[in-house]
Amino acid sequence: MSDKLIDLTVTDYLDVLKSDAPAPGGGSVSALAGAEGAGLLMMAADLTIGKEKYKDFEEACKAAKPVLAEAVDILTKGIDRDTEAFNMVMAAFGMPKETDEEKAARKAAIQAGTIASTEAPLANMRAAVTALEAAEKMNGSFNPNCLSDFGVGVLNLKLCVQGAHMNVMINTPGIKDEETAAKYNAEAAELAAHGAEIADRLYEDTMKKF
Repeated sequence: MSDKLIDLTVTDYLDVLKSDAPAPGGGSVSALAGAEGAGLLMMAADLTIGKEKYKDFEEACKAAKPVLAEAVDILTKGIDRDTEAFNMVMAAFGMPKETDEEKAARKAAIQAGTIASTEAPLANMRAAVTALEAAEKMNGSFNPNCLSDFGVGVLNLKLCVQGAHMNVMINTPGIKDEETAAKYNAEAAELAAHGAEIADRLYEDTMKKF
């Protein structure tokens, strides 16, 4: 079986997810949801571009595609990045702590892993919010047969933002540098609020069109 989550079949991934293994967890699931959400928006764009019937929408979809493609890439990598960061922390806690040198090395490794475990979901939040901003520019300017796909994409991106936010919040208390922890929490809170506002507005607008 591959060491990378993204290389697993869906059934193998779910088998690992539902097992007693502590990772993958909510962080990786949030990243996957975001990648799926941005992917659905790309699909809506692709099913619009090149269609004579929707030529008036083509510019908006073409503009959104590279932004969404970058988000898919970041979030896809984020699936494993989140789990790898968690594993760093677990490995650090298992380090020896008999001597002062060992204790210092262990403490530093725990901090490095905790910071990585905070930065991973924060990067996923940034990517998902960027994708939501692209979705906002696409809104009303894509193949209407993709309306439900667009809506599901938005919901998945909102899940990503909110799920990743929780993963930031659960890790920052373990960061000893209070200024660094506060910086991460402030950025995450701002991204969460901005992402939710866009997603909720797009969801409401989508539901009115059915």
